[in-house]
Amino acid sequence: MIKIWGRTDSSNVQKVLWCCAELGVPFERLDWGGKFGGNKDPEYTAMNPNGLVPTIKDGDFVLWESNSIMRYLNAKYGNGRLLPAAPEGMANANRWMDWQLSVFNGTIVPLFFATIRTAPEKRDPQVIQAALEKTVYAWQTVENQLAKNKFLGGEEFSLGDIPLGVWAHRWFSFPIERPKQPNIERWYDSLKQRKPYQTHIMIPVT
Repeated sequence: MIKIWGRTDSSNVQKVLWCCAELGVPFERLDWGGKFGGNKDPEYTAMNPNGLVPTIKDGDFVLWESNSIMRYLNAKYGNGRLLPAAPEGMANANRWMDWQLSVFNGTIVPLFFATIRTAPEKRDPQVIQAALEKTVYAWQTVENQLAKNKFLGGEEFSLGDIPLGVWAHRWFSFPIERPKQPNIERWYDSLKQRKPYQTHIMIPVT
């Protein structure tokens, strides 16, 4: 059984838990990171030198980086079914996984900390507005893609939907006014119908 180090309210851990559930991969999870600590324990940093979560151990194989973990799980336990078979489709789904890390996180994480992680009486409206504008602009890239396809990687759900799907739940939980982006709303509604999403993503945002 795969062992996963990571707390359930971490967006990166949630990616892996959702992926495991979609593939039917059993796992043992340990509360790790955040309020649980353990990130800097020597035994842990020997596995993950970044001291971050998640980390998985599958037999003797140790892996960190959430998107890499999902690709590994899909290749080993899903026979690649969460990625399109054609090279073009596979690249398209992978692109959205990479874009979430390289572009999208830089916009929405500041908004997350300015709202959810800041007490209401200490929130700075100017900081929130600046982060909101950047996040809306990034989401518009997703909106435009979803105008063409049902899911980010094409007409079928894939790994490409998971990283941004995790953030979609948070986005619609933020105490802000969001612009109408009907394709994202339609996509989000479809994700909410998936049992793994309900179990691992639709939890309180803290």
